[in-house]
Amino acid sequence: MTRSTPTAWPELTYSDWKDTCATLHLWTQIVGKVRLACTPWVNHSWHVPLYLTVRGLTTSPLAHGDRSFAIDFDFIEHAPIIAATAGTRRQIALQPRTVADFYAEVMATLEALGLRVQIHEMPSEIAGGIPFSADTTHRAYDAHYTQRFWRVLIQAGRVLSQFRTSFVGKCSPVHFFWGSFDLAVTRFSGRRAPLHPGVVPHLPRAVLREAYSHEVSSAGFWPGGGGIDDASFYAYAYPEPDNFRAAEVKPHSAFYSSALGEFVLPYDAIRRSTDPDAELLAFLYSTYNAAADGAGWDRAALECEPGVTGVPRSVG
Repeated sequence: MTRSTPTAWPELTYSDWKDTCATLHLWTQIVGKVRLACTPWVNHSWHVPLYLTVRGLTTSPLAHGDRSFAIDFDFIEHAPIIAATAGTRRQIALQPRTVADFYAEVMATLEALGLRVQIHEMPSEIAGGIPFSADTTHRAYDAHYTQRFWRVLIQAGRVLSQFRTSFVGKCSPVHFFWGSFDLAVTRFSGRRAPLHPGVVPHLPRAVLREAYSHEVSSAGFWPGGGGIDDASFYAYAYPEPDNFRAAEVKPHSAFYSSALGEFVLPYDAIRRSTDPDAELLAFLYSTYNAAADGAGWDRAALECEPGVTGVPRSVG
């Protein structure tokens, strides 16, 4: 894997774009809920996330009867694109505008394309959420910072994807959850987990319990807010093994947050590193090791050498 340089990781100070971040979070929820409404349930809510593209984020193709369509966020031209298999295509401007206005245009555009979709208007995983059609509070949009955010997601996704190659057990794609507004990858031991006891705002407990029905070691990136007002990488295990939080992890700037129940690595530590890829991979592997060793995973059966471009994995 070609190593990145620090200049590839742009500055992303949460306080400088928190209003835009909040608005963009809600806009992605609207588009994500369209995906949710059009997609059969997949284990652990894997039918829910958005996916990275070379220009932004996408729903990937969604079935609507015998037609298919997709909604893409373009963070270069700053316009979501709704495109259908019939060749129809519409753009919606990303600019300072209310969530209510954005929601109305997305729904009207789908209707005009013959793609009627009904979604639940209450934002998920956000305390004190406002129904989309009534939200005239969130209206900020800074195109420069939105593009920076996407550039960070591209870098993070590249390293998370490399980390994913060293696991032959069940593992999620690298995907973007619009509910929690984070990019994540999750490894599974293959064993059932106890029913999740947690409560998340506007998320049915049945969804949360199905998401964590099996033991996991999960890691990812979020831009800030929700307990930490700094962009950060994170890693956690469910159920959390004994002594997990006391494990020694790398790099030295990583720490365990008791408030979040996760290991946290500040994004700025990676951005300022002379070798960001190596530092981030050290965090991913050391926190996974703490989870797998602490819970007694069958590591010999679940792991493999990292993937190499063009080289089939040996099985003999």
